[in-house]
Amino acid sequence: MKRKVAIQGAVGSFHDIAAHQFFPNDEIELVCCATFEEVFSALKNDSKTIALCAIENTIAGSLLHNYELLRESAMQVIGEFKLRISHCICCLPDEDWEDLTEVNSHPIALMQCREFLNRHPQLKVVEAEDTALSAELIHKNNLKGHAAICSQHAAQLNGMKVLESGIETNKHNFTRFLVIADPWQADDLQRQLQAVPNKASLVFSLPHAEGSLSQVLSILSFYHINLTKIQSLPIIGREWEYQFYVDVVFDNLLRYKQSITAITPLTKELKILGEYAESGK
Repeated sequence: MKRKVAIQGAVGSFHDIAAHQFFPNDEIELVCCATFEEVFSALKNDSKTIALCAIENTIAGSLLHNYELLRESAMQVIGEFKLRISHCICCLPDEDWEDLTEVNSHPIALMQCREFLNRHPQLKVVEAEDTALSAELIHKNNLKGHAAICSQHAAQLNGMKVLESGIETNKHNFTRFLVIADPWQADDLQRQLQAVPNKASLVFSLPHAEGSLSQVLSILSFYHINLTKIQSLPIIGREWEYQFYVDVVFDNLLRYKQSITAITPLTKELKILGEYAESGK
């Protein structure tokens, strides 16, 4: 099956790798976007397009802006994928360590390789919009003295020499991606994926009153709903009020539905962002 998938980044990026691993048997037509805003625009412009969007990393934490983009988009989460992130440093094929003066990559990738970079103080660290694009631009423009931090896949795609791999500080480095689609396409896509929902992403706000959050959490606990993540973001223009983004896992769909019914009167603007199968990784 052919699928059009919008990602932030270039061919060879970790979004690209995650998309192909999530749809291992499908022919993927990538829609490469410079920003996450462009990713959601691609979804709005073509209801058949699916998006893969990073939402959190075990080292860098949550991508807070992406939560807001998801909520405002009215799109639906149909799945998730967790990818082990491993970085390498690469350069032009005819260069080596002694030729390098500068290293380029996405700021999060640079942060994840901080200890490695500290061991190479001679390299000027320059932020770029994407890991794979850094390698592509060095190769395309024959940028002497430049290195890129990216995936080994991106280095190979661009004919770069890998100087060292596994340079990330923490080897337990995973990124969680959400698979997002137009709500009108969501049910059909989940049937194609043969996915049995056991996880949900919710967003709601609460009255500025004592114990309002604890009441919601107590109800979820009563119904044996496992809370796997809670993230708060301030509501702009409403002092001391917050949006709560919550992920829950359940093994009984009826009990989950009952818990949603029970917490709805206690919340404001409750929205189910998606019900989907938890990633097995």
